[in-house]
Amino acid sequence: MEYHSIWGIDLKKGKKYLLFNRRFYPMPLLSFSLLSYYLFIIFAPNFQSIMNFVKELSWRGMIHTIMPGTEELLQKELTTAYVGIDPTADSLHIGHLVSVMMLKHFQVAGHKPIVLVGGATGMIGDPSGKSKERDLLDEETLRHNQSCIQKQLAKFMDFESGLHTAAEMVNNYDWMKDFSFIDFIRDIGKHITVNYMMAKDSVKKRLGDESTEGMSFTEFTYQLVQGTDFLTLYKTKGCKLQMGGSDQWGNITTGTELIRRKEQGEAFAITCPLITKSDGVKFGKTEEGNVWLDPERTSPYKFYQFWLNVSDEDAERYIKIFTLLTKNEIDMLIEEHSQAKHDRLLQKRLAREVTIMVHTEEALAMAEEASQILFGKGTADTLSKLDEATFLSVFEGVPLKTVPKSELDNGIGILELLSDKTGFFESKSELRRLIKGNGISINKNKQNNAETNVDSTQLINGKYLLVQKGKKDYYIIKAE
Repeated sequence: MEYHSIWGIDLKKGKKYLLFNRRFYPMPLLSFSLLSYYLFIIFAPNFQSIMNFVKELSWRGMIHTIMPGTEELLQKELTTAYVGIDPTADSLHIGHLVSVMMLKHFQVAGHKPIVLVGGATGMIGDPSGKSKERDLLDEETLRHNQSCIQKQLAKFMDFESGLHTAAEMVNNYDWMKDFSFIDFIRDIGKHITVNYMMAKDSVKKRLGDESTEGMSFTEFTYQLVQGTDFLTLYKTKGCKLQMGGSDQWGNITTGTELIRRKEQGEAFAITCPLITKSDGVKFGKTEEGNVWLDPERTSPYKFYQFWLNVSDEDAERYIKIFTLLTKNEIDMLIEEHSQAKHDRLLQKRLAREVTIMVHTEEALAMAEEASQILFGKGTADTLSKLDEATFLSVFEGVPLKTVPKSELDNGIGILELLSDKTGFFESKSELRRLIKGNGISINKNKQNNAETNVDSTQLINGKYLLVQKGKKDYYIIKAE
């Protein structure tokens, strides 16, 4: 007997519904995303794609190269695809977000995503796009990094619903660790010629005349190891598609070739462009280094500020790639932004969307409030709510002096504190005049009495006092 059932998911409310005879039967489901639209996943003998994944990525500027036949495959059947992530750190950074967003769109389109953590390949090092060999990691570190990365990815994809489209995470170390060298060269190596491997751009670059480092045998075999991943997932998970950055095309096609030669099967590939800023600088890098998803590495305030400060040209590209806003919504935003570019509507919406997706609405609210402080719109209440990392991020570079906390416990006169103890003001008479003219604030509270005492009950996060002179000059006192 043929039975059709249609499941719907309200991703905003975190419930799933069985749609039958036009009635809804609510069933509890763990919330896994805060989206503003409904995703309907259809389980039926005849697969029906919810949206055209390839067209969706195309208008967003997220396709660099696609293997012929990929779009037809995705339209005719529920497909499993994977993206490999290198676990060389215990956090993803925003450079990973393009491939993560590809998987997110893939799941929304009604397909099944797999995240492959390269525990084995991370021990080798991928030569793609690199001019020298990198340091290798031990298993304990790689396992720790994998656990941290999975927690971050759970904010982007459903891993828990039990539906056919629920994401999975796998680690290639689990199948590579028992692979002997003899097994590898017999079962894998004989199917791919050295000529084929030498033709890859990543290999040519490292062996060319301009290279001074050369390439180790370990890195040379990387494409075979990655090809083995694709082959393994093809055999065990029915995975027919691999996605990644455009620098991965050679490694991905080694996998499709291995599947063709060893299994007489057909597999496919999609790569996304390597994202750069409009000035040609690598995307995701600041003067301090990577912009991380881990709030301990990059505070939500700094994360928010990164997106808020991108150029108009970059904001127009990034809002298509890094948000789930629809084409109509983005087109309207771009048009509205063009009428008043000084309001930075695109940047503000981009920063809001990505910060909520990576962090939380509460983190966004704190970042937005913190952003107002330097423009004189912050209040004492706003300041008191900032955590230490955000406070220090907002006032990075502001002159800072330290005083003993024990002295603040007993109270210090404001003139002595700001003049003798810290040296922020050379003249007490000048300081008196500023206080009399409402020109001095401590923690955003105007000081109008030159005889008042400042004590440890006023410390922000139990450590800091923020002194403000006029509208723009700030100083920090740290109690130790």
